[in-house]
Amino acid sequence: MANYTAADVKKLRELTGAGMMDCKKALDEADGNVDKAVEALRIKGQKGVAKREGRSAENGAVVSLISDDKTSGVLLELKCETDFVAKGEKFQAVANTLAAHVAATSPADLETLLASEIEAGKTVQAYVDEANANLGEKIVLDRFAQFDGGFVAAYMHRTMPDLPPQVGVLVQLDKENAEVAKDVAQHIAAFAPKYLNRDEVPAETVENERRVAEATSREEGKPEAALPKIVEGRVNGFFKEVVALEQAFAKDNKKSVQKVLDEAGVSLTRFARIKVGI
Repeated sequence: MANYTAADVKKLRELTGAGMMDCKKALDEADGNVDKAVEALRIKGQKGVAKREGRSAENGAVVSLISDDKTSGVLLELKCETDFVAKGEKFQAVANTLAAHVAATSPADLETLLASEIEAGKTVQAYVDEANANLGEKIVLDRFAQFDGGFVAAYMHRTMPDLPPQVGVLVQLDKENAEVAKDVAQHIAAFAPKYLNRDEVPAETVENERRVAEATSREEGKPEAALPKIVEGRVNGFFKEVVALEQAFAKDNKKSVQKVLDEAGVSLTRFARIKVGI
């Protein structure tokens, strides 16, 4: 068995971002020589990409980039397998580079983004595959949001102090108000609304809620004559759970988000919320 210590394994992980077992195997093959092990991991890294395809990437980071004039912004999620890689500078540098590329090129969708050229002769997909090889884990880019126009702000939430942000929110107001934008973004991070307003809720979703509300009311033995009012009340309750503007505001639950915006004289035109792995 090669002569190396736990400190050598740790050093190799920090240098390469590779998994612990990959580092141990590389040190075994390099007779404990860290420099040779680094070289071996780099040589074998690209070959390991295909083997990692079936693995689960549920860790990672959300990054944001807001323009200097606050009129545009990007929110992007990059996933990996372990929190060890997620907290590493190399992984976060990849995520930030990708966010900057989105800001510069404004891709229409994920397919366009992955096919775009991030470096001379290298697509974003190839760049992600390269990160996959260099970091020794499955790296996945499958979500981003980009807003342009109005006043754009972001709120990034860390679930653990030693990890990068795991929840990110991008909001767009019709006019500048940094304080309200921050408050509303924090609210969205905490309460995870699915829609901006009622108009965004699919008709089939509302109809299903209506059916469930009516069936539940009948099961509870509510009077037939009272059913329409009860059902409507329950559907309205559903809207207050999933629609951002109708939710009770996090900092003052006596007010709705819409009320807070109205008092500030601004409108929330759209938002995006990304939580790693969800």
